[in-house]
Amino acid sequence: MHVLASGSDGNCTVIQYDDEAIMVDAGLSYSKTHKLMEAEGIDESAITALLVTHEHADHVGGVGPISRKLGIPVYCNPATFGSFNHGKAEYVMTQTLQRFGVGEFSVLPLPTMHDAADPNAYNITVGGKNILIATDTGVFTFPLRQALSDADFAIVEANYDQKMLRDGPYPESLKRRIESDHGHMCNVISAKEIKDTAVNENRKIFLGHLSKHNNTPDIARDTVARITGIKRYKLDCLEFMGDTRTVEL
Repeated sequence: MHVLASGSDGNCTVIQYDDEAIMVDAGLSYSKTHKLMEAEGIDESAITALLVTHEHADHVGGVGPISRKLGIPVYCNPATFGSFNHGKAEYVMTQTLQRFGVGEFSVLPLPTMHDAADPNAYNITVGGKNILIATDTGVFTFPLRQALSDADFAIVEANYDQKMLRDGPYPESLKRRIESDHGHMCNVISAKEIKDTAVNENRKIFLGHLSKHNNTPDIARDTVARITGIKRYKLDCLEFMGDTRTVEL
């Protein structure tokens, strides 16, 4: 698992198994993504597919150029593909809650609650491991909870600290959007979802999509650790723009 970017400035994760890899979201330019992949030792030629969760710019800003540069197809549902500018990217249609395969990877798109056309999380199974990438959702749907319960590794949204958001500079309309069921999840709600699905004691949790204005890595980890009982050092997240992380399962 290579987490290359996670936040409002851009999102991108590469999952590698042996000599195959898939990319989930491409919110950065090709040049920035290329540099991050180089730093993580990722062989671009191993990537065979680009999966898109939804059409917001921080998830699709680099989809078209990266798809064409790497010669790989874009996988997402029709509503998502029709909602952003991807140029002449090759397209493979998917449907929410219908499993599909990419080489050794088995992928199940799961419904999320977000202000987008047809947003998805992805439950990815490969090499006997279950991986969940679930950000940009105001609440966890039942399929997301089940996937989180089954996961060996999960990127779970912990977007904002409630006090920081309420005391911060955002206009009230934006605050209401973020706090809504179709917005984002706060640290406390994320922690409760993690705690309520804690059946796999070896599950690794990565806190994703932290707001640079309404959260900090320390606050996110402290809050989730306090509520879940998970040791703070076992909760990881990206610390700053340009930070990356590799996790082996």
